[in-house]
Amino acid sequence: MNVTTKSEGEKLTVICEGKLGTTSAPELEKAVKNNIEGISELVFDFEKLEYMASAGIRVLMSAGKTMAKQGSMKIIKVPPEIMEVFSFTGMADILDIEAL
Repeated sequence: MNVTTKSEGEKLTVICEGKLGTTSAPELEKAVKNNIEGISELVFDFEKLEYMASAGIRVLMSAGKTMAKQGSMKIIKVPPEIMEVFSFTGMADILDIEAL
């Protein structure tokens, strides 16, 4: 998986490309933890994400807990196959998600 971060003031956009699984989730977690200080708006761009396992959901839930204390979190451009994972796990009702 490829993770790119883009900071614009207090907004951090995390762009994920490829497969977010057990082996790549720590990479995403590190990218978020290293850049989240002072951020009031966290956006995950999943337009090029092909696959997501439960390890990815864990990272998102952790980031969501942090952002609940310091601002907002949104997941945008979610492909249908990833949206299915969010719906099946019930996360679609908890997280702010914008489908593709």
